[in-house]
Amino acid sequence: MKRIFLLVFALIASLSQAQNATKAKALLDEVYKKVTSYNNIYIDFRYSFENAKERIKQDTRGDVTLSGQKYLLNYMGVTKIFDGKKIYTIVPENEEVTIEDTENKDDQMIKPSEMLTFYKKDFSYKWDIVQQVKGRKIQYIELKPTKPSSDIKLILLGIDTTTKHIYNLIQVGKNEAKTTITINEFKTNQPLSGNEFVFNEAKYKKMGYYINK
Repeated sequence: MKRIFLLVFALIASLSQAQNATKAKALLDEVYKKVTSYNNIYIDFRYSFENAKERIKQDTRGDVTLSGQKYLLNYMGVTKIFDGKKIYTIVPENEEVTIEDTENKDDQMIKPSEMLTFYKKDFSYKWDIVQQVKGRKIQYIELKPTKPSSDIKLILLGIDTTTKHIYNLIQVGKNEAKTTITINEFKTNQPLSGNEFVFNEAKYKKMGYYINK
């Protein structure tokens, strides 16, 4: 009889976990469908990093314009442009531009163009807590990497249940360092001039920048 009860409880727990994951995936699919329906997205965000062991704490802001796979990112005084083929990293402090092919980048890094859709692969899902933030209902989904080699322990993705937009992302590393990205402003389908994702090499050469290829 004891074994039967244990088997029943295990079955109930397994079914509950499956339903939990299905519910989480359904919400994430709604977010993905909404985000990919826009021609372009502008995001102003706050970035926080904390590593208690190393006594490191950083807070800064940035902004990014996304259109398909292309992006223009401004963060910590550095500008990154991805035109669909190459990444251009512009560092005014050093008067230097680094040009890289995307195939040379680490595949485990979340690219700005994937910051709203990265969870579509290599993660398992779990329904988590819900919070009220400034009158908004934020539902959290816990994501865990399916690859053992990942440096990420878990990610909590906060989703506005009304707009189906991501509110924040909390990433905890295996070293317990915590990164939080909170979206302050989210605009869609903005008028673009057409050269946001174009790197003008002649302009920077004229300014005396070193072009590192």
